[in-house]
Amino acid sequence: MPHLQAYENYLIANDKAPQTVRGYLSDLRQFTRWFEQSTGEAFEPQAITPSDVRAYRDYLFVVKRRKANTINRQLMSLRSYMAFAVRQGMLEQNPVEAIKAVQQVSQAPRWLDKKEQYALQRAIEKDLQIAQLRYPVRVYTRKRDAAMVTLILHTGLRLSELLALRLADIELSERKGQLQVLGKGRKQRTIPLNAEARKAVQSWLQVRPEVAANDMVFLALEQTSEGSMSSRSVQSAVRRLGQDAGLPELSPHALRHTFAKNLVDAGVSLEKVAALLGHSSLNTTRVYITPGQQDLERAVDQIG
Repeated sequence: MPHLQAYENYLIANDKAPQTVRGYLSDLRQFTRWFEQSTGEAFEPQAITPSDVRAYRDYLFVVKRRKANTINRQLMSLRSYMAFAVRQGMLEQNPVEAIKAVQQVSQAPRWLDKKEQYALQRAIEKDLQIAQLRYPVRVYTRKRDAAMVTLILHTGLRLSELLALRLADIELSERKGQLQVLGKGRKQRTIPLNAEARKAVQSWLQVRPEVAANDMVFLALEQTSEGSMSSRSVQSAVRRLGQDAGLPELSPHALRHTFAKNLVDAGVSLEKVAALLGHSSLNTTRVYITPGQQDLERAVDQIG
């Protein structure tokens, strides 16, 4: 579809992340299919009316039973595309502009409580011990995995930021350490490393293989290509250690959330939390002062 191709080129030219581009285009294709099946008309920006957008929103909510955040994300994708069409002169007004989002109850993200963090740390230590005793050939991989999980848990790195880390981005000394991170929007920030993060990183760097022309911190040791790791490989490593800790749904994002929640619980100001996480708006960071399920359970237990 030529309009969508032009829009894809526009997103790429404006330095949108590949995952963002794929998400926008997927949402637009879903709307296109619904529109053509519902109206019998070919999809064109000029053919879309506010009534169509409302009907699609209601269809997602009532028929497909989509969650509010999913519906609002799809509306945002459609709004972005229509704004592009206005700029290109394909239509005069954005038909999505006045459409209200679906109201949703603010929910805290999933993070690990102290008991779960202890279980994860124990699983990491046990995994390393077993590898050293029984599977010495796996020690390198296990130390790498332990370093990745510990680093995210103690720095709040995004998965993409972890994968982009280069050796030159790490500064370590006996008592101090920090990372230079290039985050969303190509914004650079410095993240101090606490003792746990320094220990994990140093343990990995001591055994990290020297690979010519590859200065990525975390290497794909299981592959013959000697390249940097993929997102799926990191997610798999996190999931494996999570399962060992009795946390089968553990993800890198949950580790990032845990880092932020630990900061908030320790009394760190939202401004500092936002700076460490690389948030451009405090509104994004405020979610960490929203009570999570564990917080609500503890509150109820207090009156039991």
